[in-house]
Amino acid sequence: MARRTLSCPAPLPARWLSEPCLCRCSGSTGPIVGQAQKEFTVNEALARLDGLLHPAVAGEADAPPGAPADGECWIVGAAPTGDWQGEAGALACRQAGNWLFVAPQAGMRVFDTALSAYRVYENGWSLPVAVAAPTGGAVEDAAARAAIAALIAALIEARILPAT
Repeated sequence: MARRTLSCPAPLPARWLSEPCLCRCSGSTGPIVGQAQKEFTVNEALARLDGLLHPAVAGEADAPPGAPADGECWIVGAAPTGDWQGEAGALACRQAGNWLFVAPQAGMRVFDTALSAYRVYENGWSLPVAVAAPTGGAVEDAAARAAIAALIAALIEARILPAT
């Protein structure tokens, strides 16, 4: 199977039809005037858009699923094997029978359908922290304050609230 690694998209230069698009992130090039078989470059860009426009992953795993469907995306685990070997932490998206690997960027956010939660990439993939509900008792006010503080911290970690 073909194996391609993609990185973050970069804006095209102003004269994109007369100059190659040299993506600083991945080193890939865009269509060039007079280039033969431009469809390969365009198809690669469309495959990237398809996997990253509305990113949702089926979960995190170290090995590819047995019968993956086209359009399926996964987070590659810390000890990848098989077709995913050497792609730890990347997004693996199945397109046209091949795995496309996308290097995550800081702040990237994907929805994990297995956990029904968003994952955020910041030096590794993280999940929002679960917040415990306050319990009754003589110190209910203190427990409520602690639960609210934990809720705020979880919302900050999930990038729903700002850190400052």
